[in-house]
Amino acid sequence: MAAYLIADVTVTDDSWVPEYAAQVHEIAARHGGRYLSRSGNVDTLEGKPLGGTLVALIEFPSKDAARAFAGDPDYARFAKARKAGSVSNFHLIDDTDLAGGIPYLPKG
Repeated sequence: MAAYLIADVTVTDDSWVPEYAAQVHEIAARHGGRYLSRSGNVDTLEGKPLGGTLVALIEFPSKDAARAFAGDPDYARFAKARKAGSVSNFHLIDDTDLAGGIPYLPKG
C-alpha cells in the first residue's frame, strides 16, 4: 500500500539546504521513494497558510519503506542538519479512503 511523506519545513538557517537537496533524493530512492514535489510554491485554498518555506511530498511503496528512509543511517547526518537549520514537520499518510466511498482507493 502506497504511503506519502509530507514534509512541511520552515528553514531558519539555509546552510544545510544545498547538500540536502542534492543528495537526499538518492537515499529516498533506495527505499522506493520518489519525490512528487519539493516546492515553496504553496497556495492556501482554505484555512491558515502553512507558513513554511517549502513542502515536499515523497511517495513510498509502504509506510515501512518511508520509516526505513527516515531511519536510514546514511540519512542521519542530513536529518540532523535539517533539524538544526529548520522547524520541520514530517507527516506520513497511506493511500486509503477513510470514508470508503472512492472506488479506486482501499477503505481506510
